[in-house]
Amino acid sequence: MEHILETNKLRKEYPEFVLDNIDWNVPQGYVMGLIGPNGAGKTTTIKLILNLIASDGGQVKVFGLNNIQNEKQIKNKIGYVGEEQYFYDHKSAAWTGEFVSHFYDKWDAERYQSLLDQFEIPSKKRIRKFSKGMKVKLSLAIALSHNPELIMLDEPTSGLDPIIRREVIDFLKTFTEENDKTVILSSHITDDISRIADYITYMINGRIVMTESKDVLLSNWKKVHFTPESLEKSVIDNLENVESHMFGSSGLTRDYPAIQDALAPGLASGDVKVESVGLDDILIALVKGD
Repeated sequence: MEHILETNKLRKEYPEFVLDNIDWNVPQGYVMGLIGPNGAGKTTTIKLILNLIASDGGQVKVFGLNNIQNEKQIKNKIGYVGEEQYFYDHKSAAWTGEFVSHFYDKWDAERYQSLLDQFEIPSKKRIRKFSKGMKVKLSLAIALSHNPELIMLDEPTSGLDPIIRREVIDFLKTFTEENDKTVILSSHITDDISRIADYITYMINGRIVMTESKDVLLSNWKKVHFTPESLEKSVIDNLENVESHMFGSSGLTRDYPAIQDALAPGLASGDVKVESVGLDDILIALVKGD
């Protein structure tokens, strides 16, 4: 599988936080969801990839090129939207597009206007009068109007109301499917990532703890409800975050196929039940385990 992004032992040290030797590959043509609690190192990783901050070790390659030696060439092919949107608020969306166009070799003014129309963004209105949702949509229009090969989104829906958030995510899902783009979506809102991502990377305390296909991940991780006598001790010992309840116990497995046969008798008798989990359940389990 060809990778559009590769990091090798990427490191950044702060007085109270260390991004610790990040080895990370993002496959071309897919959506990679980067999940982690606040302070996990997601934004630091993205800033290092974009060469917005200096690393303390390691290398980054984007499109097979060193991200520092080939910064201009790489950024010409990246669209970026961060959590905060910074504009000249006294200017309009039309002026902003014209201003930004000078920084890209392949700026498409027609696509920009088409996106403004699709997002219902008034091109002549001063940006200071825009809502946060409109500013996020404007950032997306700017990020996508130079035909980027890689789109990097760092908490783009944070602080948006659920309706606008869903609208933005659904647009991204359709856009990436129709245009075969590679996307990195960093968020602590797992519902957003679940709707759009093909692969999932979990980051905790400055370390990548897991990268996996979303479908494989959700197939392997399950919550098992059981009574103590319904499972062998060896099976129970391999469950994570085991909790006791009034009517029995429950725990998580990260390899359901490996214990499926052992669960069969209990499933048949009704003493064991298996429940699907979401990306947030996995994150909580990983944080507890970490």
